[in-house]
Amino acid sequence: MEKLFNPKTVAVFGATNNEDSVGYAIMNNLVGSGYQGVVYPINLKRKSVFGIKAYKTLKDTEDEIDLAVIATPSATVPGIVEQCGEYKVGGILIISAGFLEAGEEGKKMVDSIKKTAKKYNIPIIGPNCLGFIKPSIKLNVSFANKMALPGNIALISQSGALCTAILDWSVSENVGFSHFISIGSMIDVSFGDLIDYLDKDPNTSSIIIYMESMTKSSRFFSAARAFSRNKPILVLKAGKSEAGAKVALSHTGTLAGSDIAFESAFKRAGMVSVETIDQLFNGAQALSKQPRPKGDRLAIVTNAGGPGVLATDLLVKLGGQLAPLSDDAIRDLNKILPPMWSHNNPIDVLGDASEVEYGGALEVLIQENNVDAILVILTPQSMTDPVSIAKEVVRISKKYSKTILASWMGSADIKAGQEILDQGKIPTFVVPEKAITTFMDMVKYTKNIDLLYQTPANIPSQFAPEKDKTRELFNNLVKENRYILNETEAKEVLRNYQIPVTQFELATTEEEAGEISERIGFPLVMKIASPDILHKTDAGGVALNIQSKEEAIKKYRKIVASAKVYKPDADIHGVMIEEMVDKKYELIIGSKKDPIFGPIIIFGMGGVAVEVFKDLNVALPPLNMALAQRLIENTKIYKLLAGYRGMKGVDIKSIQFLLYKFAYLIMDFPEILEIDINPFAVDEHSGVVLDAKIVLDEEAIANKVQAYDHLMIAPYPAEYTYHVKLLDDTDVLIRPIKPEDEPNEKEMFANFSKQTLYFRFFGYIKDITHDMLTRFTQIDYNREMALIGEITVDGKTQMIGVSRIVSDLENHTAEFAIVVADPWQGKGVGAHLMDKILEVAKRQGLKKIYASVMKANDTMVQMFKSRDFTFTSVDINVFYVEREV
Repeated sequence: MEKLFNPKTVAVFGATNNEDSVGYAIMNNLVGSGYQGVVYPINLKRKSVFGIKAYKTLKDTEDEIDLAVIATPSATVPGIVEQCGEYKVGGILIISAGFLEAGEEGKKMVDSIKKTAKKYNIPIIGPNCLGFIKPSIKLNVSFANKMALPGNIALISQSGALCTAILDWSVSENVGFSHFISIGSMIDVSFGDLIDYLDKDPNTSSIIIYMESMTKSSRFFSAARAFSRNKPILVLKAGKSEAGAKVALSHTGTLAGSDIAFESAFKRAGMVSVETIDQLFNGAQALSKQPRPKGDRLAIVTNAGGPGVLATDLLVKLGGQLAPLSDDAIRDLNKILPPMWSHNNPIDVLGDASEVEYGGALEVLIQENNVDAILVILTPQSMTDPVSIAKEVVRISKKYSKTILASWMGSADIKAGQEILDQGKIPTFVVPEKAITTFMDMVKYTKNIDLLYQTPANIPSQFAPEKDKTRELFNNLVKENRYILNETEAKEVLRNYQIPVTQFELATTEEEAGEISERIGFPLVMKIASPDILHKTDAGGVALNIQSKEEAIKKYRKIVASAKVYKPDADIHGVMIEEMVDKKYELIIGSKKDPIFGPIIIFGMGGVAVEVFKDLNVALPPLNMALAQRLIENTKIYKLLAGYRGMKGVDIKSIQFLLYKFAYLIMDFPEILEIDINPFAVDEHSGVVLDAKIVLDEEAIANKVQAYDHLMIAPYPAEYTYHVKLLDDTDVLIRPIKPEDEPNEKEMFANFSKQTLYFRFFGYIKDITHDMLTRFTQIDYNREMALIGEITVDGKTQMIGVSRIVSDLENHTAEFAIVVADPWQGKGVGAHLMDKILEVAKRQGLKKIYASVMKANDTMVQMFKSRDFTFTSVDINVFYVEREV
């Protein structure tokens, strides 16, 4: 998309001198704005527009066109796009509306445009958008009435009207942008494409997104995860209410998706979801100015009690906590502050505090291990000097790497102090509540980044599920053309994954009911077994506390009769009889397939009141034990499960393990549409499934979707783990790279010779930065694979080489690279790493592998030749090599 955003030539279809038209507004923003490129108005009727010669077609310009802007009636757009394709235009921006949001005719035009874009490989932004602005080159191809200021925030918005409002606000607030993009209906270029592009832009420090709907969800998710590892993305998702989702659908013509799934996806992608436009900008600016906090423990320094109390109230409400002060900190503060200071957090330094008291308190708190961040509040009082205190806060902040926020309350009296704080990269807020909200958004980013480091494997290491039994059960159901499991079958599936279920048997006659009841023992529960009756209580299909054989026989008759009245055509398999369990807490554990993000896992308070309390948290699979813990912790019932006010807590680790096993069931079987375990009864001794429902996905079964293809996040590919022996009999483990390999890779890179670095990077690199190592080790297994060679010396692991392939968006071709540590060159490490990564490429369905290699790198040249790569000379130093997989 380089030509889209850095065009040397721009052609404007629909350019006109008519002041009431969009074409006029675009020309007005382009001409005389300081943009250094060439502008070509395209107009069939006019000889000139804005005093510039107009052309009937692109061919008439006799110039290469980097960017074509289309602002003509929708019916003309498909033909113009075809013209752009034939002329080999670099990129297209479609301003025009009247497509996906305009019914069947609009969809036909979209299909035509998409077909043309694919045919000519042209990126298209829009349609139905405001356009975009790139302030650094004074490029404004929009019909907004202002030019954005230059800065480091990139804005991507689906709402053009919201863009104009934000633009107006940003100019008045002196907020600048690297890119200001209205993306519209996203028929081609999507959020994910733009995030990937902006990830490589050195002038973009953060991205803020206004989102109504989603296309190319997998691409978005992968790009967001890659970007978030180094720089923040904040997103405001509209259409959260049912009414809002309908409006979003009519506005963009694409699926809005469920709010709970979006929230889960944003968390797992390391993004920060916010509720207001204010939060978008406050969070982006704060994260660009300050280090992100390590936790949610905040210290508040204030010269007035009231603002400190209000800040504390909101902090606790949003899930943060006041940092506890150590005895040493209180002793040090006593030496600095007047006797009447608060002796607690918030630290009230009193109304007459100067820069001495503020600075002294800040120095103490900033060195406290219990403090993750500090909020400095100042209210203007007659003896207060906002400027001196601001200078002191800035001075101290530069000495340490801890999050500092400020709230200089008031207006004219504190303006000079605010400016000093702003210049000193201290985020400043007029009221402390905004500072607290921003702090908690920063905490969210920290927590979500932690999720990115988690790499659950696709093969469970702590239990062995009986996949074959489950596969056979599902196959038999499909043969019967039955896609809803009865409770007996659902519990059988869960038992195959070592998820504890009650002792149960299915009775198909009264006599069997009597026999089974005696066999299991009393008290008992009896439930109707029918795939057509999912809500058994509503059908009168449940009987509790059965105490005798005779009662079991009577209840059998009654349950079957009630079920037939409730649903006369129901397929009744019998009555399930199971032991009655009485435990303290009831949980719900479930999964459903979201149309955008695939399966999501649900955990929370269960039982009959699940829809009343709605105490639920969600996560995307795969899960490991750490991710399962996060899923449990973010619910209200967690406090009870952990033990509350003298009550014994339950075994949290066993619930974690249950969720871990449940996630593998979801991962292994894309055939599952929904699972509902409600309730899962648990106490301090154990937990057990009391009821379960499973619904199969007819579409996934018909399309033969393979395991893991239905997941938004690729699990750690443990199947690409190999043990090999080198020429000198050294044992080497070859496996996919993980985030926790960063220290070992750093050590390996630090010991590379200059020649090894030169051959790998085609130049000398002074330092391998943390950002580079993050990119190397925290990879998306859907778009990249890196295999490392690892040995163990004296109990310590050591990385001795890495091979890597990075695939294109269509997963057809991939670029290959390899490097081996100097002491291990010539021992067969490179050959093993190369052969294994080529094997991975074949298993992943890639068609072609290519690479660049220095001609002087004799070893690699020979390795490529011996593996039938074809060679093309690029220049005197470099070969381009490729081979079919």
